[in-house]
Amino acid sequence: MSPASRPLPELISFMETLPEPHILCGRDYRIIAANAAYRRSYPDRQSVVGRTCYDVSHHYSVPCDRAGESCPLAKSLQSGQREKMLHLHHTPRGEEYVTIELSPIRDAEGEIVWFIERMEPMQVARGAAGHQALIGRAPAFQRMLEMVMRVAPSEASVLLQGESGTGKELVASAVHAASSRADAPFVVVDCSGLPETLFESEVFGHERGAFTGAVARKQGLVEAASGGTLFLDEIGDIPLSMQVKLLRLLETGTYRRVGSTELRHADVRLVSATHRPLRQMIRDGGFRQDLYFRINAFPIVVPPLRERREDLPLLVASLLERVAPRRRLSLSPAALRALSAYSFPGNVRELRNVLERASLMCDGEVIDLEHLANEIRNPDEPAPDATHARKESAAEMAPGSDLGEIQRQALIQAVRNHRGSRQELAQKLGLSERTLYRRLKALGLGQRTS
Repeated sequence: MSPASRPLPELISFMETLPEPHILCGRDYRIIAANAAYRRSYPDRQSVVGRTCYDVSHHYSVPCDRAGESCPLAKSLQSGQREKMLHLHHTPRGEEYVTIELSPIRDAEGEIVWFIERMEPMQVARGAAGHQALIGRAPAFQRMLEMVMRVAPSEASVLLQGESGTGKELVASAVHAASSRADAPFVVVDCSGLPETLFESEVFGHERGAFTGAVARKQGLVEAASGGTLFLDEIGDIPLSMQVKLLRLLETGTYRRVGSTELRHADVRLVSATHRPLRQMIRDGGFRQDLYFRINAFPIVVPPLRERREDLPLLVASLLERVAPRRRLSLSPAALRALSAYSFPGNVRELRNVLERASLMCDGEVIDLEHLANEIRNPDEPAPDATHARKESAAEMAPGSDLGEIQRQALIQAVRNHRGSRQELAQKLGLSERTLYRRLKALGLGQRTS
């Protein structure tokens, strides 16, 4: 290294004062210095000075862009600007997602000679099985995660779009956890589970005497989320009459409790989610276009499980720890092949149900093909629809049968086979939405069905 290209001692001294892990690299990818925060974060590692950044972080023998990944250093050389991206790094704690922010440093002639790389672990996601994080390595998953990384520090409204069962609430929680509001409340509003008559009072609150049964003042969910994040799950199910009030909240930051004339101010960050085609609903008159533009400032697509099949072993390991925490369960190769070949229309939620059933059917420590449900072993057989399920349940009734259990199993089957909203399921079963909601709750199935 020539004297002119040697890093200034002042630069290394400044880097030592920074609270986040930083390294200093040359144009040849070799690490020149690592600050104290980096050394504290990776105490078990041998000295990284003199090694290449791609060797240390990825165990690659070539730069990231030659190994199928985006390389911030190569991009910065091309653009001449700071570059930011998400990478999956090897660490003493296993593989972790890390936000990389790389800034070029120029010499007196204006030529880029060094790069300062700032690293911030993304605590809400991992590349290995774990309990409290989003899990995955597939390209579609990483693209989604990079969008989360970019939008989380801002105050922009986020719209999560994806099929039922893809884990949109987990992604919303990750946006909150990676934001400056992480220490404030994260409040979930299940829009599909609130009847229209209760929606306004639940979300905005009500005063005593505002309506029959309002015996005391009640705080709304907007107020409960003050300073934090309000997550509207299945926003496409919000009644039109309530959409205009939600729009006012987003445009003015104000709302009124039911039965009050007092204007209240809300300090909330909005994250919404839906599996419904909102643009089509706008054309059909079922969703307000102005509200759509307010909630869709930063859309994120949550990929279905079939687009991230390579994540299946990671998800299986993590879910088995949750459904059977006292057992060390694993899958046989045949069972894993069967799961890999299945389309999983219910996505990760369906995978969890499949594994929970298999864990109950398995007496040992290895789940085999015989322990999986028939639709997994024989995916070409058509699944019975809700009407067929009801007829089968009725046919199976006999003297001494547990009618409640038969009804419960029929309703479980109907819920699992249905891919739409709760409102659509109620229509399919010939029930009112309120009656369906009451039966689900009574039978212990009060969770969201969409």
